[in-house]
Amino acid sequence: MITLSWLLLIGLIGGVLALVDGIWRLRARGGSTIVGVIEVIVAALFILSFFVPIPWGGLVLAVATLIALVVALFAGGRTGRGLTIAALVVIGIWIILVNHWIVIPGIN
Repeated sequence: MITLSWLLLIGLIGGVLALVDGIWRLRARGGSTIVGVIEVIVAALFILSFFVPIPWGGLVLAVATLIALVVALFAGGRTGRGLTIAALVVIGIWIILVNHWIVIPGIN
């Protein structure tokens, strides 16, 4: 059973943003398809890790998604950077909150 929490919502939002960004990179004409494929796979596994136990933890997949987003940000292409930056920020916040580096009562 899944407990609905703020951390789950933040993680899902970040994963969906990263997944949509990866799909947009794959559909763009001048986009970097290799980065898009890696981003889609890692983001899909990150979202799946909330619902199914995966051998790698959600934190490892979040860091991998963060690295894929940073590479996608600097790889360029014809896609916009706004969605990439939004996904970076949300997943970064999720990583900070999951590790208890910042404790906010009611969220973690």
